[in-house]
Amino acid sequence: MNTYTSGTVNVPAQNLATNRVLRNTYALLALTLLFSSVTAGITMALNLPHPGLVLTLAGYFGLLFLTSRFRNSGLGLAMVFALTGFMGYTLGPLLNAYLSLPNGPQLVMTALGGTGVVFLGLSGYALVSRKDFSFMGGFLMAGILVAFLAGLGAMFFDMPGLSLAVSSMFVLLMAGLILYETSNIIHGGETNYIMATVTLYVAIYNLFTSLLHLLGATGGQE
Repeated sequence: MNTYTSGTVNVPAQNLATNRVLRNTYALLALTLLFSSVTAGITMALNLPHPGLVLTLAGYFGLLFLTSRFRNSGLGLAMVFALTGFMGYTLGPLLNAYLSLPNGPQLVMTALGGTGVVFLGLSGYALVSRKDFSFMGGFLMAGILVAFLAGLGAMFFDMPGLSLAVSSMFVLLMAGLILYETSNIIHGGETNYIMATVTLYVAIYNLFTSLLHLLGATGGQE
């Protein structure tokens, strides 16, 4: 069997490394989603209050920075679980609020199912088609920044219409982020499974909460 070599890159070896990153990413993603679910469940059972916007942003960006800082060491794994556990904690009070609505359980399950379908569908498409979605990177970064700032504006100025528009934007942006990051792993653009896991986790988290917000609003329950 001949081994094709382009320059100094051995293609079978490169494919092996890519598959390893992909496998480690999905394994860690599954564990972090499970851990996040457990922390959310504990928060719900204890009926703990939401930490608030300032603490949520400080905790998220602080732990995200530490995860990136230690991404090449074992401490990076601890930071991933700290980050996803913290995000699970912030999710608990939100879920309790929706579950208290007359059709709350249905809303939560619909949002959860929709998130799963979107993630599996888009990830599967990127894996099977092996298309390169790297061209979406700049657009996604700009779009997420705009949506984030618009979301803060909607919260501070109490603008429900803008809040719904932001949630719709995040659904589209997170769908694009799933395609982009999966493609990035496949084509060797992302070689660190810790950072790949964090990116996909954030996409899933925001996709779920945005769908939940939209479903709650369209259901006339908010």
